[in-house]
Amino acid sequence: MTTRIVSVTEGRRLTRAVTIGTHTLTADEPEPLGADTGPTPGELLLAALGSCTSMAVRALADRRGWRLDRVDVAVRFGTEGRVVKSIGLAGDLEPDQRRQLLAAAGRCPVHRMLGGGVPVVTVPAPPAEPEESVA
Repeated sequence: MTTRIVSVTEGRRLTRAVTIGTHTLTADEPEPLGADTGPTPGELLLAALGSCTSMAVRALADRRGWRLDRVDVAVRFGTEGRVVKSIGLAGDLEPDQRRQLLAAAGRCPVHRMLGGGVPVVTVPAPPAEPEESVA
């Protein structure tokens, strides 16, 4: 997994700037809670799972030289706290290749992390420096 730190800073209302290395994303909540300037934190989690799944499937197909033309992943929150991944595989694939690609979809690092109950530890950070006021 990545070693870059993900930093989150407050914006207006519930808008958050998410910085990962040189990349900046926006997280928010839909109105009326937020301004809907970006996906919700839950949607970002689904995006991480979907993109990791797609990468794992593509990597296996490429390593094996299989004729996978396209992999499509749709992820949503289901009932009873479940996450549902729907995976479309386009290409000239044998049934056993499809089976192996779908199995690889369940082995991506984000899927394993979510399914394995990875412990999350909260620790205090040093106090933030007060922002200087501009006169």
